[in-house]
Amino acid sequence: MSLFILGIIILIVGYFTYGKIVDKVFETDENRETPATRINDGIDFVPMSTPKIFLIQLLNIAGLGPIFGAIQGALFGPAAFLWIAFGSIFAGGVHDYFSGMLSLRHDGQSISEIVGIYLGEGARKVMRVFSVILLVLVGTVFMQGPADLLANIKLFGLGDANVWLGIVLVYYFLATILPVDKIIGKIYPLFGLALLIMAGGIGGALVINGYQLPAFTIATLHPDKLPVWPMLFVTIACGAISGFHATQSPMMARCMTNEKDGKKVFYGAMIAEGVIAMIWAAAAMAFFGGVPQLGEALANGGGPGGVVNTISNSLLGPIGGLLAMLGVIAAPITSGDTAFRSARLTIADAAKYEQEPIKNRLILALPLFAIGFGLTRIDFNIIWRYFAWSNQTLAMIVLWASAAYLVKEGKPHWIASAPATFMTAVSITYIMMAPEGFKLSSSISYPVGLLAAVGALIYFLVKMNKKEELQKA
Repeated sequence: MSLFILGIIILIVGYFTYGKIVDKVFETDENRETPATRINDGIDFVPMSTPKIFLIQLLNIAGLGPIFGAIQGALFGPAAFLWIAFGSIFAGGVHDYFSGMLSLRHDGQSISEIVGIYLGEGARKVMRVFSVILLVLVGTVFMQGPADLLANIKLFGLGDANVWLGIVLVYYFLATILPVDKIIGKIYPLFGLALLIMAGGIGGALVINGYQLPAFTIATLHPDKLPVWPMLFVTIACGAISGFHATQSPMMARCMTNEKDGKKVFYGAMIAEGVIAMIWAAAAMAFFGGVPQLGEALANGGGPGGVVNTISNSLLGPIGGLLAMLGVIAAPITSGDTAFRSARLTIADAAKYEQEPIKNRLILALPLFAIGFGLTRIDFNIIWRYFAWSNQTLAMIVLWASAAYLVKEGKPHWIASAPATFMTAVSITYIMMAPEGFKLSSSISYPVGLLAAVGALIYFLVKMNKKEELQKA
């Protein structure tokens, strides 16, 4: 398990080193008044303590992605560890940090409005539509997934997934329209702590029981022979970098009381999520005896949910397994409800529609839930595939907006533009190859993705250079 332990160490060291560099480049100001104290409407702008905000942020971003995504990513073999570790430090952490801190600097505005400020009105309009679609897809995925898991373990004797779907839907609706401190602020910190404890339990059991990982290789071990590039980088999203996080960070930016906490809340939550993904990737690879055996377990054991159930019960016993499963269920539920809440806020920001009156919140929330419920009637796998690509494309756009901000402020942009270029290659290559995309061969998709990334970087550098010249003039 030395590779797994090394991955955890790299993530922790990355937080204290590269996270510090990112924070220093941004130049936080502890004396700057935050939206939570300046606006404080008692609904979405509510001051909270830093530990509470960190745990809420972790739960907001840690849905099924770092668990289910990591398990499915483990099919590619040990290469998954490299992506989780370095993706979290150099891409995901940067993405989450800037999406949160830029929102903090702009009155807690949604990510679509932030992108518009730095990439222009056209990008703003695209992002408004794109982010709302993504959020509804996320809410749908995280509505159906937990319902299936709860039915799987027959909690309270209920084994009907449709009954659980109805219960989850009602909870989502309440969490979307009520003030942020009434439900989210009270129960999320407890669930966040439980998620960390349970992940630690699984990771500790792997090491103590002497489980072995497959020999290290960057070649794909996927049973379906899917290539590592770009499929791994889309399969493991939330455990490395996820555009969905950018839609969540503004919610906590509306609750922070000190800019200095940005590194802990935004960069720190991403690193914590990377640790969770690392644990579940290791558990998936090691527990069943190898990647081929994991593939069989996924095919014959109820998919990722069944794998989580089997690993949790086997490593932690019935009680620990139940608690672990509840922690895994809490993560997607507490991302799904905030997905719908973020969709409401995104539309409200775009329309400048006041959200203090509950009538206004209902007007926006009801249609969103009607659409989300309708989407649960569609094959889960189809929804997930479209979510996966749109998720990474959103991350790419947010990174380019962050790079534009850095140029505008006369700061080194490479900490954002380098991962933006990389994610452009991932996103374009994937949609060229994917079944839901153009279904082209790798001989065509790889060069197209590479050229798109290089072209995007050149366009960015030329555009930013012109802006700098105009500012000097």
